Amino acid sequence: MTAAAAMVVGLTPPPARATPPNVPTHGEAVTRLAALTVAAEGSPTAYDRGLFPHWITISDSCNTREEVLRRDGTNVVVSSTCAAISGSWYSPYDGMTWTLASDIDIDHMVPLAEAWASGAWAWTTAKRRSYANDLGGPQLWAVTDNVNQSKGNKDPAEWQPPLTSFRCTYARAWIQVKYDYSLTMDTAEKAALQDMLTSC
Repeated sequence: MTAAAAMVVGLTPPPARATPPNVPTHGEAVTRLAALTVAAEGSPTAYDRGLFPHWITISDSCNTREEVLRRDGTNVVVSSTCAAISGSWYSPYDGMTWTLASDIDIDHMVPLAEAWASGAWAWTTAKRRSYANDLGGPQLWAVTDNVNQSKGNKDPAEWQPPLTSFRCTYARAWIQVKYDYSLTMDTAEKAALQDMLTSC
């Protein structure tokens, strides 16, 4: 099946879909943004994605990616090895709905490289593993693969979701992840987040 055939374009999101937990309210996000330390990005050692072990087994044969696909999809059917073989996934970054799991990436809201440069370089491997597989906060999102690839390691001063109506939620989730892990942010990043919060 082609990607075009697998995609269902919708003008509005499905009426019911899961989202990552613990996205703060606008007021909470404003307060937490003010509490975060502003500092230039950097680390004494080079970033390596392998320093953040993922995807790890969460339950039975299901790894973190598969858990997010089950959590955020609709009518998801999995194989005996937990691979998603059918279902649909709404990508909040661009408003598209997909029916092939291969068209979905699991995005780290605050990318691993961004976290590294914002303080994660000083963490233990165990803490970086927990960060990269965090299902308890708004860190992991099921999104269109090429949109995730366009985001890469960029922060909100460099990249924002193409679906403008989602930018408020994106900013609130980004702030919560940085707050949860006591990560720093640079001045341009903070200014972009403050601007995004005005859309709430």
